[in-house]
Amino acid sequence: MADHSTPESVIEVLEGIVTQGIAALAGSGIDANQVLAYDVAHAAAATQTARGLLSYSAKGELEANLTHAFIADAAAELAGKVFGREQEWGVEPTAFDSIRTYVAAHRDPAFLAALAGKQGPRHLGDDFEMVQDAFRRFAYEKLKPIAEHIHRTNGDIPEEIVTGLAEMGAFGLSIGEEYGGFASGTDADYIAMVVATEELSRGSLGAGGSLITRPEILARALEAGGTEEQKHEWLPKLATAEIMNAVAVTEPDYGSDVAGVKVSAVATTVDGVDGYLINGVKTWCTYGARADVLMLLARTDPDRTAGHRGLSMFILPKLRGDGHGFEIAQSEMDGPGIGKMEGRPIDTIGYRGMHSYEVALEDWFVPAKNLIGEEGGLGRGFYYQMAGFENGRLQTAARAIGVMQAAYEAAMQYAEDRKVFGQPIAEYQLTQAKLTRMAVLIQAARQFSYEVARMMANGEGMLEASLIKAYVCKAAEWVTREAMQIHGGMGYAEEYDVSRYFVDARVLSIFEGADETLCIKVIARQLVAQHQKNA
Repeated sequence: MADHSTPESVIEVLEGIVTQGIAALAGSGIDANQVLAYDVAHAAAATQTARGLLSYSAKGELEANLTHAFIADAAAELAGKVFGREQEWGVEPTAFDSIRTYVAAHRDPAFLAALAGKQGPRHLGDDFEMVQDAFRRFAYEKLKPIAEHIHRTNGDIPEEIVTGLAEMGAFGLSIGEEYGGFASGTDADYIAMVVATEELSRGSLGAGGSLITRPEILARALEAGGTEEQKHEWLPKLATAEIMNAVAVTEPDYGSDVAGVKVSAVATTVDGVDGYLINGVKTWCTYGARADVLMLLARTDPDRTAGHRGLSMFILPKLRGDGHGFEIAQSEMDGPGIGKMEGRPIDTIGYRGMHSYEVALEDWFVPAKNLIGEEGGLGRGFYYQMAGFENGRLQTAARAIGVMQAAYEAAMQYAEDRKVFGQPIAEYQLTQAKLTRMAVLIQAARQFSYEVARMMANGEGMLEASLIKAYVCKAAEWVTREAMQIHGGMGYAEEYDVSRYFVDARVLSIFEGADETLCIKVIARQLVAQHQKNA
């Protein structure tokens, strides 16, 4: 049997095992084998992330060693999934034999310890480094000083943060120049968004990195289905933060299963204006109080058997509220309608600042002109939502990378400062191995995010956006946990930022598509469909 000793050859072995798992899943059925589907999805995400590092590995010795470390860990993780379940995966017990030497060499504690504290260059290029520096400076000067206060008090995001980001053009990074944004129509737009999101999330996930996500989602939905009049009406306002939006999709009984949405939109005429009356309850509407508009998915076809084909997307103007909840009478606003909107805050363990709400709507009137796509948008809401959420998944991965980077830096600093038994804990092999694995995960995720950004700029990468979201968000849980562990008892104290990173990271595998649903219903299905097409 050949002894694979190069990164590419090892990845090919791993991809072959994953392909066999996909084939087995195609034969046995996804819903009947959800555990296999979940594991195959995460394995595919890891191997794709590894492949995304190959070009990076060719840029220097350090880059190559970081790549070796990641691939070896990915192989060991996959072996753990397959061990004892070889028949279920459709592989032989000897499937990993040819890469054992490679894995052993690059999981060796001495090899990992030698890489401790070495993150490797990003190889962004001068233009993107300027973007990085600008948003890093904002995060350090404006976000970091207030992040802990917002978290501990469950406070609101200061308006000067919104204003400051607007002045930097943060909300217009993905909006075309013709609509008042800064996007040029190249892959640079996507990469700049990823870079900016990472740096802002490094300062604060809830008060920084996520602020630009909601306008991004609405902008993509408008680009996918909005009329030219709607684009010219709303996109410039989003680009300048004249309006801020929230996303109202999830319902108490329907989260990732969007096809079950119950909130209704019934056609009517109020004061001579054609439109719809909205009734029902949305939940997990983040930033719902401060938002000037809601991007709301509602059922326009009363026939529930229509599923997602009966859903339409609306832009609902509203008055601003605060983080303690809100009640709005539509009669207080300009325009027709006498409906009511009430937002109840949902307390969370982390991800504070933007606040999430359960929003109840009673006879809330929205003009027909605010139906995205107008008459042509009837029944197309699900597709417009997905256009926004697919980009949102890449952005979520970038948010996760920012949180991981902040946690890593905190752990590195503490390890250098803290002495145990007469020496800094940074000098202990176990600490060094942990720090190296953290740095390796972060760099692998970062490089893959750049690759997915390039793909999405070319109208591709929808599957890859789901893959990176699934993989990186799970990785963020491990990185922040280990950063907290390196702090020892102080990691459990509110005195240090690292505890915030830990609880913030926990939300990443839940929003923008819960990990289990994303893996089973989206990733596994697409992998099986690709396999069957190529068979």
